[in-house]
Amino acid sequence: MPEQTARWISESDVVSLMDLPAAIQALELGLAAEAEGHATNMVKTHVEWDGGSTLHAIGAAFPVDGFVGTKTWAHTEGGATPLLILFDSHTGALKAVIEAFALGQMRTASASGVATKWLAAVDASEFAMIGTGKQALTQVAAVLAVRPIRSVRVFGRNRERLEAFVERVRQEFGLPVMAAAGVAEAIEGAGVVTVATRATQPIVTSAMLSRGAHINTIGAIVPSRAELAADVLARANKIVADSVPQARKLSRELIEFFGDVAAAWERVESLASVVQKSQPRSPAQDLTVFKSLGMGVSDLALGIEIYRQAIASNLGHPFAHPKKMPPKLRRSSGQNQTTGA
Repeated sequence: MPEQTARWISESDVVSLMDLPAAIQALELGLAAEAEGHATNMVKTHVEWDGGSTLHAIGAAFPVDGFVGTKTWAHTEGGATPLLILFDSHTGALKAVIEAFALGQMRTASASGVATKWLAAVDASEFAMIGTGKQALTQVAAVLAVRPIRSVRVFGRNRERLEAFVERVRQEFGLPVMAAAGVAEAIEGAGVVTVATRATQPIVTSAMLSRGAHINTIGAIVPSRAELAADVLARANKIVADSVPQARKLSRELIEFFGDVAAAWERVESLASVVQKSQPRSPAQDLTVFKSLGMGVSDLALGIEIYRQAIASNLGHPFAHPKKMPPKLRRSSGQNQTTGA
């Protein structure tokens, strides 16, 4: 019997196997599976230390497809190294370890892309990007993939980084791009707004948003952060979260707005239910909000497709499956021993 192997799939493998439009498609299929009861989230857990560093773990089960898995990473000032681990849902065998920085960027951007596809006005042509960090460029790309955007305005607190980002967006997408002087200037008149910051207090208010706007808020993924003011939520006709249980645990904006009243939280729809209904935005809607926290179904939806493509293309590095070994119960002879007082 041949030795069972798993596969290590690198960042370069990931980006060669999947682009952002394919990621949006894979995520929609994963969300449809969730809506049909064929995929289940593991609610995110995290711990914080040193005033902002965080350790995260999320996961999901796709038993019909034969996969379960988890993604984990430590977000620190020095960086992060996210890894997605896939297991066989029937045997528990390790299938793959996927380096998940590019995957995570595509997953987060894809969620905004899917949300914008179903929640934004079909003719939205002006886009505002608040934040110029590692997620920003893929967020721009995701919105451009699903809406006929003709101009982009960007705001970030660091002027040098803002101007560099504006130039990169201009070169990458060939669109008019303006560096705004503030959040309000960037958002004014925009049909689609994405906020990807590490703000600890709300930076977007209702007065900044035009009628007919849709806003994706993706930066405040732990209770210590917030991007939206309460009056934005009060005004919204539709509030959608990638995972409602996760929002009830981790979104300070929604927790403070809805409290612990189950009936109040019924206003919040899951992104999976939006995909299942597949109903375009009504012109009568004033404001729609998508709250993204990151969820296991999204990571697994992309990870499973990347794994299948890697097998088909013979990419990734096969390695021997871990073998069980009994624990050592006694010290070996001659090994130094210590005794308590």
